[in-house]
Amino acid sequence: DPTGKFSDGRIVPDFIAKFMGIPHDLPPAFEPGANVSRGASFAVDSASILGTARDSLNLNNQVRRFNQMISNWKEDYITKSLFMISIGMEDYYNFTKNNPTADGSAQQAFVISVISRLRNNIEMLYSSGASKFVVYTLPALGCFPIVRQEFNTGNDCYEKLNDLAKQHNARLGPMLNDLARARSGFQFTVFDFYNVILRRTQRNMNFRYSFTNVSCCGIGSHNAFGCGRPNVHSKLCEYQRSYLFFDGRHNSEKAQEQFAHLLFGANPNVIQPMNIRELITYPVNTNMSEFWKEPVGRNLLLVHEYDVNASVST
Repeated sequence: DPTGKFSDGRIVPDFIAKFMGIPHDLPPAFEPGANVSRGASFAVDSASILGTARDSLNLNNQVRRFNQMISNWKEDYITKSLFMISIGMEDYYNFTKNNPTADGSAQQAFVISVISRLRNNIEMLYSSGASKFVVYTLPALGCFPIVRQEFNTGNDCYEKLNDLAKQHNARLGPMLNDLARARSGFQFTVFDFYNVILRRTQRNMNFRYSFTNVSCCGIGSHNAFGCGRPNVHSKLCEYQRSYLFFDGRHNSEKAQEQFAHLLFGANPNVIQPMNIRELITYPVNTNMSEFWKEPVGRNLLLVHEYDVNASVST
């Protein structure tokens, strides 16, 4: 599947589309003949921000693909549309695998290069008419089953990768603030995906998951590799809704639906400076009056995660 829709069902953009009154899931942009009149998914499995010499589907090429398809939508439709960006895991996962002894200065330089390239691609979208952006922080990467399995951490998260994610996230909000101040009508919000994932791995029963350190589909110590791949005898769990992760890198449909409700209606502890419901109705071509702020008391975040205006399924 060229769209990389790895899940036991729908993913976040499908639920957001439903909340917005779109009567169908978002089709893959790379599928010939797909009806993209109400939106499209440009997601590709294992895509990265920086890309590699062999990587033809990095973020830059996804943006180029959007520009190739731009005639499908009127200019005012693009301006009013949401552009959801969730990417970066592969950049830091591969950097950590390939540079196990990287020191602090090397890590910082890499983070700066990733944030810079991300900014360039967001500016390309803005130049093409996009104005409303929903950007995820990196999740707690070290807690993903594929990372636990790759680095043999057992039931523990791999903190080196979590630390890189924190460095990335610390630069993400300020970068978007800069764009909002420099670009007329640029509007955005940031979803605190890091802590949303971390809380579910630390307090799984609070969110009604039986398994948060292994995935539903795959093989290996954490069932994290090879789900659906040819010639790999991967195992599929019996009850997907008891798992936070469907495979080693991707969340289950139950988790995706929870995330969608948080994105759409949660309070500033989870998404700021506004949720998607508010961003949708924010007047176009209007400069933002509030910006992303560094969270205070990070260890206490998300205590009231479910102060939302939409029900969260369990």
